Amino acid sequence: MKRIIATTSVLLLLGGCSWGQNSNIDTKKVSPHQDSNTSGETKQSQVTSKPDLLLESKYFNHIKVVNGQNLIENRSNILALVNKEYSLGAYEPKDLVRPNVNFSFGNQDIEKSYMRKEAAAALEKMFKKAEKDGIILYASSGYRSYKRQKALQDAEIAKVGKEKAVQAVATPGQSEHQTGLAMDITGKSENFLLTENFGKQKEGIWLREHAHEFGFILRYPKEKEKITGYEYEPWHFRYVGTKVASIIYKNNWTLEEYFQEVKKM
Repeated sequence: MKRIIATTSVLLLLGGCSWGQNSNIDTKKVSPHQDSNTSGETKQSQVTSKPDLLLESKYFNHIKVVNGQNLIENRSNILALVNKEYSLGAYEPKDLVRPNVNFSFGNQDIEKSYMRKEAAAALEKMFKKAEKDGIILYASSGYRSYKRQKALQDAEIAKVGKEKAVQAVATPGQSEHQTGLAMDITGKSENFLLTENFGKQKEGIWLREHAHEFGFILRYPKEKEKITGYEYEPWHFRYVGTKVASIIYKNNWTLEEYFQEVKKM
């Protein structure tokens, strides 16, 4: 797969989903395995005084450094923070199911049509509510295995060389799709493609305004590229549960920013 830049701004996914992401994560903002806050005493007291910003330790990344790489040990954690700094390794979820929703590729029973059970159930509810509101959504790409990501990266290395390939394709283990908690969503308005313009269409607008009600967040928002490490992807939604999704939505945060603010209970 390739990232295609044209007048239609079509973006095909591979990493977070997209290609050519040269943004770097500010590592000071990505410390899910630490409970310290570097924003000063005033902000610290504000955070600890809010019950919604207290989180059990099990939901923070538990990190083990292996060969210089930060590997997440509690990989089935529903709030696992996966990005260019934190890797899942060769993890494969054990509870993958195929949600009963519309798919852009029809009824094909293929890897990317799967999600973890809890996320799949939430996706079904979200799609049904959208339909009641006159919005027809289509799932495009969910789970992507470590093996599949490696094959994609290897193919790109063979084609353009390692230096260029690593800038275009996510390193295996660092794609959020591997969690089984993410789904790329599209609609007829964009001919079932994954485009930046999707965010301006009725489907993209509905998702941005209502996804949190079902536990999903817009994972790579506009103007947050330096925080997430990925460009704006209005089609990529990640399941984190309704409580956390609502907090993130209300504060206009990314998942990285959420972990910067919460404190361990």
